[in-house]
Amino acid sequence: MKCPYCGFEEDKVIDSRPTDEGSAIRRRRECCKCQKRFTTYEKVESLPLMVIKKDKTRQVFNREKLLTGLLRACEKRPVSVNDLEQLVEGIESQVYNSLQREVTSKAIGEMVMSKLKNLDEVAYVRFASVYRQFKDINTFMDELHKLLKEK
Repeated sequence: MKCPYCGFEEDKVIDSRPTDEGSAIRRRRECCKCQKRFTTYEKVESLPLMVIKKDKTRQVFNREKLLTGLLRACEKRPVSVNDLEQLVEGIESQVYNSLQREVTSKAIGEMVMSKLKNLDEVAYVRFASVYRQFKDINTFMDELHKLLKEK
């Protein structure tokens, strides 16, 4: 495994354990050159899951893209990266366990929003504003009113 810090290709595994879902092995590694530590995940290779976008194009599901969007929504919020990784892992498992090889971006977005609402309401509204493409303050306020009614 190549070190993400110095690029050296030798490391040692310090700790190895299954993830919460049991779908991957989490390994803590230490570079033999710079002694910095990093984490890798080992998963069973499977058929790619295709995401059907709004414009009907298809692309391979990318968990990192999903995590990046969530990190942006949760910026400066009291949400840990670990919580977000678990959220992404749960969505990824749910999608793969559906046994469908194609899923719409809308379905993934709705899964994210339902889980994010319970995690952090401000992050939920931030994510919703991009996901639902709020055009003006009225659509933003409509979403806030829905959130308040549910409480």
